[in-house]
Amino acid sequence: MSKRADRAKGGVAVVTGAASGIALAAAHRFASLGFKVALVDLAGPLLDGALNSVKVASSLGSGLVVAYACDVSQLLDVQNLERNIRAQFGSVTVLMNNAGIQPGSSVLSGTPWLRVLDVNLKGIVYGVQTFVSTMIAHGLPGIIINTGSKQGMTTPPDDPAYNVAKAGVKVFTEALQHELRNGSGQALSVHLLIPGFVYTSLTANGRNQKPAGAWTPEQTIDFMVTSIDAGDSYILCPDNDVSRRLDEKRISWAAGDIIENSPPLSRWHEYLKTAFAEFLEE
Repeated sequence: MSKRADRAKGGVAVVTGAASGIALAAAHRFASLGFKVALVDLAGPLLDGALNSVKVASSLGSGLVVAYACDVSQLLDVQNLERNIRAQFGSVTVLMNNAGIQPGSSVLSGTPWLRVLDVNLKGIVYGVQTFVSTMIAHGLPGIIINTGSKQGMTTPPDDPAYNVAKAGVKVFTEALQHELRNGSGQALSVHLLIPGFVYTSLTANGRNQKPAGAWTPEQTIDFMVTSIDAGDSYILCPDNDVSRRLDEKRISWAAGDIIENSPPLSRWHEYLKTAFAEFLEE
């Protein structure tokens, strides 16, 4: 991304979910690279604190970092956000749709499902549909990053609402990249960020120290920047416990369930544990 950023310095980076975690680390990076930065999240002290920290990081000065309170699951909120950013800063050159929640879910309990789908999937759809037409129109090189999850690819048991939403993000991002690559949006690159285990408020689960197996948000953004520079569409991040090879094996096994007509989620079936372990060693 640094190569693209060199051509777009002074441009505008919009980051949703920017009050903490991966998105906050991204906002810091964009600010240090010479972007005007709009941090987007729900109103509150976390967003206020994030704004102050990114202002310090900005190479353009604190006046070119702003925060907007917005619920990305509400189309009118997102449309107002786009108008306000364009009026204050001009055309957006980097759009990072990262806002997400993970309250836990089950197949037979509908309580969190709609909220998870609204924020994690609909929020990305609204962000793209609201911002990207203007990004195409101004004709400048630009970057769109949608944050997915490995859970959207291997769909492990125990949190199906999150899995469904992130699987949707993958499919939507692939369709977006194909459409722009073959249409009028060829100045824009589209990337699916697929983090590994990252220590954030979403994954802390009561811990107050980073587990040894986790990456920091900053490590994830370092990998993201390098991957975008390399032209990667899928930014499949490792972590301290899981290598790319292991991720590839897990994804391949999940696809094999369909090809071989195996029981869904066969990797987690007790009688296939030995077969899966042997598959990893092949």
